[in-house]
Amino acid sequence: MPSLKYKLKPILRTFQHFSWKTLFFPTLLITLILTFLLDLALGSVHIPLTQVITILLNGEPEKATWTNIILKFRLPKALTATLAGAALGVSGLQMQTLFKNPLAGPFVLGISSGASLGVALVVLATSVTGAGTLFKDLGVIGDFGLVVAASLGAAAVLGLVLLVSHRVEDTMTLLILGLLFGYATSAIVSILLHLSQSQQIQSYLLWTFGSFGGVTWQQMLVLAPVVLIALLISLMLSKPLNALLLGEAYARSLGLGVEEVRFWILITSSILAGAITAFCGPIAFLGVAVPHLCRSLFNTCEHRVLVPAVTFMGAILALIADLISQLPGSEIVLPLNSVTALIGTPVVTWVILRRHSRTSFPK
Repeated sequence: MPSLKYKLKPILRTFQHFSWKTLFFPTLLITLILTFLLDLALGSVHIPLTQVITILLNGEPEKATWTNIILKFRLPKALTATLAGAALGVSGLQMQTLFKNPLAGPFVLGISSGASLGVALVVLATSVTGAGTLFKDLGVIGDFGLVVAASLGAAAVLGLVLLVSHRVEDTMTLLILGLLFGYATSAIVSILLHLSQSQQIQSYLLWTFGSFGGVTWQQMLVLAPVVLIALLISLMLSKPLNALLLGEAYARSLGLGVEEVRFWILITSSILAGAITAFCGPIAFLGVAVPHLCRSLFNTCEHRVLVPAVTFMGAILALIADLISQLPGSEIVLPLNSVTALIGTPVVTWVILRRHSRTSFPK
């Protein structure tokens, strides 16, 4: 007679699977909503959560100035942080799968540097000052131009890394080459800035610190659709990404067009990283750290689970980083890149140490 433990094992396994799948995503969603509301409530001017909800529901708050603070400044900033975290997280997940490299990401592989080069070229060519709010004078057309330029710059660097990856098998060598490409594009940016006016240089340097607060409602009409469409395409690529994770030969044996999938990964990753870099600056570490956090929490490499999980987790971490950078209750604003580095460095360090004892990706 089989033991009671043996009989209950399938039932317990089903229950664990049920509780995990049904509870974790609602938890992430609730956390995202709470973090979003906190980002609206906290800052140099503290606004009670009840008043924030009242304003969002088009009610009358206790102070009329709170409506302007929420709707004109904090709401677009919080929406930008949500979109940026989701976009960078998914972009990093796609690149880590494509290169089978746990340290791949928009910033590490030089993708953000390529997007920065695209922005710098547009700034110098148009002589319009400011970045993030660079093209305010050019309207929606200028915003699209900024996104296209940053995406093309990101695609150029990612294309070089993808080309080199066919000849380089060692992941650390590929990372070094990615960093070298990043340094090369940064050198070109430095030359362009040397030829620019002092006001352009100051605006560009401020942009490199990173910020979610420079996106206007007009620019949001460009940023939000671009990011949401790219995220939707990324979700549709979940099954091909699962096949690539097991190797190109296996993917081809399933009838998958590897070159076509690579093309779409290249396009979506470049758009996600390029659009966010164009409006928010080169945001570091989120693209590397978020996918690893989700893999550890879900204990899976299934992209149909990871893509939505990374979307939620990236948005949450970006909002937390924005909260920390604002130092609630203070008028001091910290550089966003410094905050994301403090969040991402422990995760990247953990990945490097973990690789000595366990392989994160199948060979």
